[in-house]
Amino acid sequence: MVDRRGVEGVFRREYGRAVAVLIRYFGDIDLAEEAVQEAFAAALVDWAAHGVPPSPAGWIITAARNRAVDRVRREAVRGGKEAEAVRLMDTSPRADELRLIFICCHPALGLPARVALTLRLLGGLGTAEIARAFLVPESTMAQRLVRAKGKIRDAGIPYRIPRDEELPDRLPGVLAVLYLIFNEGYAASGGDTLTRDDLAAEAIRLARRLVALMPDEPEARGLLALMLLIHARRPARVGADGRLIRLADQDRGRWNAGLVSEGRELVRQCLRRGRPGPYQIQAAINAVHSDAETDWRQILSLYDQLTVHAGGSVVALHRAVAVAEVHGPAVALEIVDGLDGLDGHYMRDAVRADLLRRLGRRREAAEAYREARELTSNAAEKRFLAESLESVTGPPEVAEGSTGPPEVADGSAGPPGVAEGSAAPPEVADGGRASQ
Repeated sequence: MVDRRGVEGVFRREYGRAVAVLIRYFGDIDLAEEAVQEAFAAALVDWAAHGVPPSPAGWIITAARNRAVDRVRREAVRGGKEAEAVRLMDTSPRADELRLIFICCHPALGLPARVALTLRLLGGLGTAEIARAFLVPESTMAQRLVRAKGKIRDAGIPYRIPRDEELPDRLPGVLAVLYLIFNEGYAASGGDTLTRDDLAAEAIRLARRLVALMPDEPEARGLLALMLLIHARRPARVGADGRLIRLADQDRGRWNAGLVSEGRELVRQCLRRGRPGPYQIQAAINAVHSDAETDWRQILSLYDQLTVHAGGSVVALHRAVAVAEVHGPAVALEIVDGLDGLDGHYMRDAVRADLLRRLGRRREAAEAYREARELTSNAAEKRFLAESLESVTGPPEVAEGSTGPPEVADGSAGPPGVAEGSAAPPEVADGGRASQ
């Protein structure tokens, strides 16, 4: 006997693979999606009566393909699509998934469209789910998805894996999309809660698939390590009352030890390959933070390396927090005040406020906290910044307490953390959050 929840679990795991296979057969995204959805609806009935088959994914793909063939036969205008499959050299499931990943993240599509299409086609999320995740009306998200599919069709974007010489230019775009999805899950750009755990979990699942599909790509492995090490801290980031808890104040006993161990092992694997990149370095920074005591000089050294691989104002802001721990807040403040391209980025004002507080410049710190509070749309962050503001506008003995912006004073702020080793991916290094 199988219940709806069991079928939904298979749906989430296998939806992207099934859609990818059908797109190869028929060259039509909408047809593939509709057929796979019909197959899962049929599974609810068939599996309840006969039990879950030995290969659920194979059952779904076969059922979906049969439904699509029936539809093609009924609609002569689609004739000939199935025959196109024979012209594709690699028909393995691995190749199907890779094709779909790269078409969802094609540079011809805008970044919001890439994120939405990845969650829809690879993650199997419904339009309403994606719209809620990014705080836009369902109709807006539906239009975004329709336009993205239309762009793929009208522009003749090829359904293929990039050639070896194209991968260095195409793979970073895929990694950036997955990281932006994780980013929005870890540090939501709006709403009442700090995190959206379903998005973070989906980004990790997709990153695991990418590593399995491309095991020789160290940056894919580094991205997965980065996500795991950051996500491991999730249980300790928010208190029972919903208040954000800084890294130094977190109960490390509540961190997910399994995720920490897995992330650190992935970092060691990356180090052995000797091909460093931005995500691997950020993962290494997070691995240092997972030690019993943070070695800030090592953190700063890693940020110096990251600057070489992925410069930009956001990375420089993250590095400034490490500078404050090694060389003092005055040196860090000079760096922050010299940064360009962060107008409207609340974390710069939050970091600056903390540095001013540590220097005893309470009036300037208060103004910076006010500016940061106005720039964030997340209720948990607003609450934290309001409390930080009170700490510098109250009596001096109150203001001496350690506050700092969310997870900043210990080297972790920003989406999803400053100086924790999670800067924005290179192509959006000055753009901030996933929803922007």
